[in-house]
Amino acid sequence: MEKLLSKLADKHVLFPASFLIRLALVAYGDFQDRTMAVKYTDIDYHVFTDAARFIIQGESPYNRSTYRYTPLLAWLLTPNIYLCMVFGKLLFILCDVLSGVLIYRTLRLRGLDSKTASYVCSLWLLNPLPMGVSSRGNAESILAALVLGTLLCMEAKHLVWAAVLYGLSVHMKIYPITYALPIALTLRSPEVGTAEGKPIQTWKKCVIFIGCFLSRELILFGIVAGGVFSVFTAIFYYMYGWPFLHETYLYHLTRRDIRHNFSPYFYMLYLTAGTHQSRHGGGGIMLWGFVLRGQ
Repeated sequence: MEKLLSKLADKHVLFPASFLIRLALVAYGDFQDRTMAVKYTDIDYHVFTDAARFIIQGESPYNRSTYRYTPLLAWLLTPNIYLCMVFGKLLFILCDVLSGVLIYRTLRLRGLDSKTASYVCSLWLLNPLPMGVSSRGNAESILAALVLGTLLCMEAKHLVWAAVLYGLSVHMKIYPITYALPIALTLRSPEVGTAEGKPIQTWKKCVIFIGCFLSRELILFGIVAGGVFSVFTAIFYYMYGWPFLHETYLYHLTRRDIRHNFSPYFYMLYLTAGTHQSRHGGGGIMLWGFVLRGQ
């Protein structure tokens, strides 16, 4: 066992092995879908595929009920229709392994040696949960790769690329907007106070604190990330109109998905479904649940 773990700590073994395991799960999933009553493939994968089929037919992906994602995802999965049904799954497992590579590169930039970085990276790559999620056809791995790519680019001081990836990640799914605060705190200028021993008035402290967020790096990041998000949003609004805005963004602020067990609130919402508290207080709870569960 120790020798096996030592071999897996080698990045030249870890990354290919992780991909092959996921590839085997995709193959097994196809077998289970064809032979068993309980299917391996996530129902959302069929939703993505149906939306891609509507796009190929020149129609809106929102003609497919329950498609509540950016049209970009449906466009990416159009090869599911004209090439191979498992194309999307292959894309997702590639992004899953890419996420591990990005974790490794980020840790190396932060000073960890190769072996330690590989061990930490294996916590993702050999974890059954992301393996199952990506091989079943869930698109979360794309978002994970975008967010981790943002982190790596920031660590490597490639600020423009970091902003591009961050803007794209927020477009893909709105919840990475919650990362804006830690990014802003990272890019703000150091506080410049007065001489020691002299008291600083409260209003001056507020001015100094706000002034820290007017750094060149933070302004550049905000303009680029906001521009990328706005361009994609404007293009798809022009193409698909109000259904795009509602299904992709606004719907998730009011949804009451009482059976979504990735949310820490799902059981509370399930127990209070249909009650007075659910009808009048559910919106705020669902907003926080939406942020915390990543939906």
